[in-house]
Amino acid sequence: MSDHLTTGDWWLIATGATVVYMVTMYWCMPTPKAKRRMLIAPLVGWIFLLPNAAIKGYSVSHTLYFYSCALVMFVIMLVPVARKVAADIAEQEEKPWEKVPLNTFSLYWMAGSATACAVGMVYLWPWLA
Repeated sequence: MSDHLTTGDWWLIATGATVVYMVTMYWCMPTPKAKRRMLIAPLVGWIFLLPNAAIKGYSVSHTLYFYSCALVMFVIMLVPVARKVAADIAEQEEKPWEKVPLNTFSLYWMAGSATACAVGMVYLWPWLA
């Protein structure tokens, strides 16, 4: 992928991103059910990412780049609004029959930060590809 980063380097980066994601999500999620859902996300990511990458002909390094970026994006999206999102998740689990209204700031933050992360990922692509 890059003259400076080998596939082995990308495996280390992906492993680090996975650890950071799992620790952060475990800290952010308020209930055991929410914790379990967020902790299996990397596995689900691999189930969908690997076949998609193979179909598109991406290298292992490219795949690990996308995987790492996706996990870091979720951390960036959630950490600043973790308390409000956790409160909303807990309330929704307590009252599954009622729709908990979305917090406007959290919604805008998550959409904006996801967009910024996607733009950054695309922007960095030429230097890493």
